[in-house]
Amino acid sequence: MTINEYQKLAMTTLSPSVSTRKDALINGVMGLCGEAGEAIDIVKKWLAQGHELDKEHLIKELGDVAWYLAETAAALDVPLEDVLQTNIDKLKKRYPDGFETERSQVRLSGDI
Repeated sequence: MTINEYQKLAMTTLSPSVSTRKDALINGVMGLCGEAGEAIDIVKKWLAQGHELDKEHLIKELGDVAWYLAETAAALDVPLEDVLQTNIDKLKKRYPDGFETERSQVRLSGDI
């Protein structure tokens, strides 16, 4: 499955109550925040509370993050592949020779 096929399949499960692009954008961004919070809670329990890392649960939460990312991109009428390619292009420009701490601390003008 390609990432754009995932996006199309994921959007077949979009709630009918999310009826406008604005609704989908708001729902998508809120969902991203909520699911990222669930993912960090799993890691927190592992790091700070002595739990075993629940890898299976974390994988499911990452899937939920992917779903809301797909929804947010769809609300913007952007293929998910374009979002990922834009990110890779940004990272290649920022870190042409791989990650460097200094480049992460001192950004060039317009580098967001």
